[in-house]
Amino acid sequence: MSLRSFPRASIARINTSRISVVSAAALPPKCLAHVQRRLASDKKKEERQDFRTQVFETVYERIQREKKQQEELAQRVVLTARRRYGGVVFMIAFAAASGYYFGQLLPKPQPETSTTPLFEVTPIKHDVSQPNMQAAWTDFRDIVGEKNVSLDQSELESHSGSSWSSHPAAPGDVPFCIVRPGSTQEVSAIMKICNERRIPVTAYSGGTSLEGHFASTRGGICVDFSRMDKIIALHKDDLDVVVQPAVGWELLNEELAKSNLFFPPDPGPGAMIGGMVGTGCSGTNAYRYGTMKDWVLSLTVVLADGTIIKTRQRPRKSSAGYDLTRMFIGSEGTLGLVTEATLKVTVKPQHTSVAVCAFSSVRDAADCVFKVVGAGVPIAAIEILDDVQMQCINDAGMTAKTWKAAPTLFFKFAGTPSAVKEQIAQVQKLAKGTGSQSFEFAKTEAEKDELWSARKEALWSVMAKAESEDMAVWTTDVAVPISKLAQIIEETKEEIGKSGLLASIVGHVGDGNFHSIILYNKHTEHAKAGALVHKMVKRAIELEGTATGEHGIGLVKRDYLPHELGETTVDAMRRLKLAFDPLCLLNCDKIVRVSPPKRGEIEEW
Repeated sequence: MSLRSFPRASIARINTSRISVVSAAALPPKCLAHVQRRLASDKKKEERQDFRTQVFETVYERIQREKKQQEELAQRVVLTARRRYGGVVFMIAFAAASGYYFGQLLPKPQPETSTTPLFEVTPIKHDVSQPNMQAAWTDFRDIVGEKNVSLDQSELESHSGSSWSSHPAAPGDVPFCIVRPGSTQEVSAIMKICNERRIPVTAYSGGTSLEGHFASTRGGICVDFSRMDKIIALHKDDLDVVVQPAVGWELLNEELAKSNLFFPPDPGPGAMIGGMVGTGCSGTNAYRYGTMKDWVLSLTVVLADGTIIKTRQRPRKSSAGYDLTRMFIGSEGTLGLVTEATLKVTVKPQHTSVAVCAFSSVRDAADCVFKVVGAGVPIAAIEILDDVQMQCINDAGMTAKTWKAAPTLFFKFAGTPSAVKEQIAQVQKLAKGTGSQSFEFAKTEAEKDELWSARKEALWSVMAKAESEDMAVWTTDVAVPISKLAQIIEETKEEIGKSGLLASIVGHVGDGNFHSIILYNKHTEHAKAGALVHKMVKRAIELEGTATGEHGIGLVKRDYLPHELGETTVDAMRRLKLAFDPLCLLNCDKIVRVSPPKRGEIEEW
């Protein structure tokens, strides 16, 4: 039987081996052999196909493994790179932080120059952020008590400027809060907090200064000394008194008068010892008795980091080291906060009197001053009020007497009755020789007070001429060698006439110091008033004088110092400032700049 005679389906079943039971005996031998050969061939073919499939599967699996390994390797490379980059960044940051930390621990290199020009000053960094100030408020409250820390807006504004200041208060000049300490130790604790938190500080006592001294230009806090108003000790036998900064000079003299003593410096009413030390003030008695620096023996000062120092003991003379006492006088609160002052006092003169004489011109009055000073007449004070000022006093009605509207000299005499009488006679003769139109001297205490009251009402009488709230007053002063006094007063009067502004001349002319009180509209005439002051100061400096005789530098006159003293002198002052106050916390921006000026901020010379 031929294999061909079998159905193909049977063979297919045989080939695929899907029939579980096929009887070999049912086939003929030839067919069986053929089937076996066919089965063997198919088996080999299947084995070859299985082998190929296995090979393909093996290759595929190997490829997949390699692909997976490559992906894992790539991921490890990326992760390693990221880790390496992060590590490098971390190491750089760590090295920088470590360098800064250990750099802070190492001693800083000492400057190799003796001065500090403005361009070498490191930019000032204060922290007046709300969170820092609020946290500091809590600290201040714990030191002085909650009632002695004020956030009242009207108080803040009144502690940043005044209607008689020549610096118009800007919105940013207001402090965050006012702190009122009661002792040197509390001031020290306050300054330690401010030093740690980088908070700027402005001191405040009487608030009578005129050149923007207590404007909080950097925000921060205002330290108001009003609670420190005690006369601590009076040593009658030694002729000295120890006082706190908020003692007014008028009150002090009332107390001293009980012991037949007095303190000569007499600036404007309301001035207090702390501010008088800060500005190095003088007043009408300066011609006879000298200025504030001549009457301070010793100071207790709190420095910027809270350190407390005392500059001297009480003896009248000392050669012990640097004269730190005079260094702090006139420093305007930029180097330290004065918390106690030991002042010299003197015996009241047996007798005093006042004389007033009018002249036809300011030059005649100035010439009279020159002659009186040159003759060595030991008078107590010489003051000048020009015709505009005398008319303002009359218009204001602040004195019982009506004055002649002419340049007028006020003389104060002190000494024994016979000495005063002799001084009056000498002055009267000299005044007549220079063209005085009148000469009147006080015969009683009441007349003396009446005559001298006109001098004390000068500022207020000009302010009374203001017709609206838009008007402001600019009070400035300069000083020149006394031989130049007549020239500068005359030239200043001429400039005032050209300006069209109402301005008067008032001065402590016995020592070449005079003031100008300028009334102007603060919205439309501020630039005009500023130009008038600029010319007056420039003229004084060119006559070998000074930008200020007693008002101080503050904000308004700091840019005149290089012209008066030279850039290198101002650079030396800046080095002194940074030595005592390296963080520039104390009354920053006053006297010397610690930040570059804005464009157009400095008046061209």
